[in-house]
Amino acid sequence: MTPQPEFSRELDVRQCEGKIAHLEATEAERAALAQRFGIVRIDSLIADIELHRKDRVVEARGTVRADIVQSCAVSAEDLPVSLREEMAVRFVPEARTYAPDEEIELSAEDCDEIEYTGSHFNLGEAVAQTVALAIDPFLTGPEAEEARKRPELNGETENPFAALKGLKL
Repeated sequence: MTPQPEFSRELDVRQCEGKIAHLEATEAERAALAQRFGIVRIDSLIADIELHRKDRVVEARGTVRADIVQSCAVSAEDLPVSLREEMAVRFVPEARTYAPDEEIELSAEDCDEIEYTGSHFNLGEAVAQTVALAIDPFLTGPEAEEARKRPELNGETENPFAALKGLKL
């Protein structure tokens, strides 16, 4: 059994036509997502998604907004970041007609599809994945240049006898 995602909002395919879903993560959900994404914290996570259904395929389009704090990739200082991402995803019924080791070709259109089983899909997890993809893993802040000049960051270690070199004995 797969564990429940940190930010789970399951919706019934049969009851989502023409709905607008407003999702807002709780403090506990934000803390769990921050840990999963390897960032300092998530101060807010809000999504407004419009849903349209055709048969068992649900198209979800909207905006995801998040205020996060992540560490500078160089200096490790905390940096506040505001994210605003457009989300466009199709939830499609699982169609496993391929063998587990079989390679499959994906088109650019297929990459925006998330499979679901049964009659429910998880909109919250799709929102969480949208945030994860928007996070810059190499974000640098204003102190990065100064930090790059530090010898320990460049793999240099100070020789303990360097201070003795300048002495005239």
